[in-house]
Amino acid sequence: MCNLLVSFLALSLLPGALKPVALRCEYRTDPLGLDTLHPRFSWVLKADHRDELQKAYRILASHSLSALMQGRGDMWDSGEITSSQSQQVEYEGHPLNSGEKVWWRVMVWDKNGRPSAFSAPANWEMGLLHTADWKAKWISISGAPDAKQEQPAIYIRKSFSLQHPILHARLYASALGLYHLYLNGTKVDRAALTPDDSDYRKRVSYQDYDVTHLMHNGKNAVGMSLGDGWYCGHVGFGGAANYGSHPWGLAQIVITYRDGSKRIIATDGSWQAAYGPITSNDLLWGETYDARKRQAGWDTSNFQDSGWTPADANFTGAEPQLFAQYAPIARQVALLHPVSVKRQPNGVYIFDMGQNMVGWSRLRVEGPSGTRVQLRYGEMLNPDGSLYTANLRSAKATDVYILRGGGEEVYAPSFTFHGFRYVELSGYPGVPDLNTLRGVVVSTAVTPTDQFACSNPMVNQLQHNIWWGERGNYLSIPTDCPQRDERLGWMGDAEIFIRTGCYNADVARFMTKWTQDITDAQSAAGGFSDVSPRITDMADGAPGWGDAGVIVPWTIYLFYDDKRLLEERYDAMERWINYIHEANPDLLWRNRVNNNFGDWLNVNAPTPKDILSTAFFARDAFLMARMAHALGKTEDEKRYSDLFDRIRAAFQNAFVKPDGRMEGDTQTGYTLAIAFHLLPANLQSAAANYLTQDIMQKRDGHLDTGFLGTGYLLPALTRGGQDSVAYHLLLNNTYPSWGFEIANGATTIWERWDGYTPQKGFEDPGMNSFNHYAFGAVGQWMYETMAGLSPDPNHPGFRHFFLNPHPGGGMKYVRFTYTSLYGPIVSDWKIQNGRLFYHVVVPPNTSASLILPGMNPEGVTEGGNPAQKVEGVQFTGVKNGDTTWDLGSGSYDFETAMIHS
Repeated sequence: MCNLLVSFLALSLLPGALKPVALRCEYRTDPLGLDTLHPRFSWVLKADHRDELQKAYRILASHSLSALMQGRGDMWDSGEITSSQSQQVEYEGHPLNSGEKVWWRVMVWDKNGRPSAFSAPANWEMGLLHTADWKAKWISISGAPDAKQEQPAIYIRKSFSLQHPILHARLYASALGLYHLYLNGTKVDRAALTPDDSDYRKRVSYQDYDVTHLMHNGKNAVGMSLGDGWYCGHVGFGGAANYGSHPWGLAQIVITYRDGSKRIIATDGSWQAAYGPITSNDLLWGETYDARKRQAGWDTSNFQDSGWTPADANFTGAEPQLFAQYAPIARQVALLHPVSVKRQPNGVYIFDMGQNMVGWSRLRVEGPSGTRVQLRYGEMLNPDGSLYTANLRSAKATDVYILRGGGEEVYAPSFTFHGFRYVELSGYPGVPDLNTLRGVVVSTAVTPTDQFACSNPMVNQLQHNIWWGERGNYLSIPTDCPQRDERLGWMGDAEIFIRTGCYNADVARFMTKWTQDITDAQSAAGGFSDVSPRITDMADGAPGWGDAGVIVPWTIYLFYDDKRLLEERYDAMERWINYIHEANPDLLWRNRVNNNFGDWLNVNAPTPKDILSTAFFARDAFLMARMAHALGKTEDEKRYSDLFDRIRAAFQNAFVKPDGRMEGDTQTGYTLAIAFHLLPANLQSAAANYLTQDIMQKRDGHLDTGFLGTGYLLPALTRGGQDSVAYHLLLNNTYPSWGFEIANGATTIWERWDGYTPQKGFEDPGMNSFNHYAFGAVGQWMYETMAGLSPDPNHPGFRHFFLNPHPGGGMKYVRFTYTSLYGPIVSDWKIQNGRLFYHVVVPPNTSASLILPGMNPEGVTEGGNPAQKVEGVQFTGVKNGDTTWDLGSGSYDFETAMIHS
């Protein structure tokens, strides 16, 4: 075996050999606490030349790192597998056990059969796989007040002694509510808000921490603080969540000694409980912290807890299923410095963070004991410079800190979050300055995956606003807004934005978890919900909202080649299709429309609701056919393809006139008909013309679409050959438009096109969020049309993709990088002296189809050479005056004369 490895290494030194790097397991690097029995592996390939593919791979997995490094895979040796697959490769080794740690590495063969060396080792560790593994009990404090009142945080602790040398220790924890963990005086978790929101009647996540370095022989202590969170605090509009009256904690430390024996420290009635300095906490209302009540050292072994009471271990509710944390945790992702602070006539101070953000403020203060400092949060200012809070409705969004005195104190809340740009500070002892506050930005820690820039500053600001809207609302679940008394997982917002969201960040794990919430929220009849988890709005889903249960899983598959997600959600998606179909045998979705929001927040241009609903019914059937094909369900594919064709025919018969004009004659109606392939081929152009006429003539060059139409509007215009109109809408700066929002100070996407206007001031505060990402779905068109990158549904995960930039709108350049599963894809173009310069990077083990504006192939060069003679480039024809090419992996620099812009 050693000689074989030497041979592999020697061969790998040959020029051109592929190199596997960036190993991940279930989308994570060296994950801790998996509960899937067949984890999936992925790796990125590096190559020093063009047009390179993986021919085969071999994976080794072992309990022992030393054995692995010697080429032994006692858990799994895949052998040489002839396959180009380098993503979503499923583990097929020995069965996995709770707490088991496995090391793995991979080697690959390039397209010429040359092997690489083995990669650097990676690892994963299993969580607790069986109910019997859990010895911990849910515990809380006796006599806790009802959560409908302002409720203090709960503190629980346990001291214990260890007498033997420790090999390693793991701490597994969860809460019905929120928690923070401490061990021997050190905070264990890096999270801001854990565990994630879920339907606590069905399931809740647990987290796994390596605490080996925090343990020692002799006395130890573990502590846990518990807040209301989504479990029993105020969530949504109309009052408190109905899961429980107060929070409960669950913790279990599994200690493995060097002699192989184990010990478990688990929550039970022997733990002690008390209240502390957090005298009230709520996601919507805020937090009050009385520093005079802080008990120093409460989480250390020297603390005397004689004044504490035995924990209540008599949880009487239905215990939810525990599942290992899959999505990234919600944590601090940035720190903002205020750009200004101004004193108001009433003596309060207004801090401007310069950015509408989500999180809280970190306060520095020094003053007498008992001084009460208050922080209130808002997104905008009133005309007199005071804090605008009317749009928060019943959300108090107020934090209070009461000083202990005796020196500088630093405070940041533990169990709340706010959506804000401005902070009103009152009660401050002295004169604050720009160092008094910091803005702590909190989000589910999805990894950014794109970089976009162009020659238009307004569009660059729009991209900034789209990203900050996603960052703020992708918090535990994809919410509608982060500031008012709502913050629900609205399905319509999420499905409209999902494609843009996938470009902006690696959301595979985040959305995988949320699609489980969608399934959990499905009714017995098969209806998906308007919001997931299903609270506050208990109705089955409206058209365009419930359809997220189909559109989101499809989009995750499209971007990440996640076939397992389709398999797991397929039955739920079928039930949704049947739910619609059985109530609408004529295939026009007019029954079971539930809340039927229509094209929400359109600009005085309501589209007939049965057009919208039927269009989404057709879209669901179309995507179900594609997903059935991906899963090898041939009969289902045929059945859903036929269903789509029949819905399409019913749609045309009911809503499309012989000349291509549609019932309602609205932008959204034409948009969905074009975008969802619902028109006969001979009427596509006519419908696009009617859409353009409505925009340019009836609406004086403006859009009037709402939530359901806006995300598809510009792509529909491009499909109809109306790029110039799409660019016109993108670049508008008068109402209604993205540019109008930006001209009026927007740093995130607004809920309403007219959330604020200089003429009318603020819109109805009953529904006026300034951080709502739905209209940010225009990002998809910016990336796929301006930059030109789009996925290939037949080769998901960007194994193959399309490059088709559309210069226009007076743009001098567009630069776009998307970090796919296979590595960075680059699509950069610029125009100089009537020529298009186009820089492309295609990652190893992928390929691309390229369309370039050029009169003929001879007019296209790459690196100064005729493109037809360049390695990795194959000319495939001319279409509509544009040259088309197939590209292998590599970095390319094309140049061609412009024929249109």
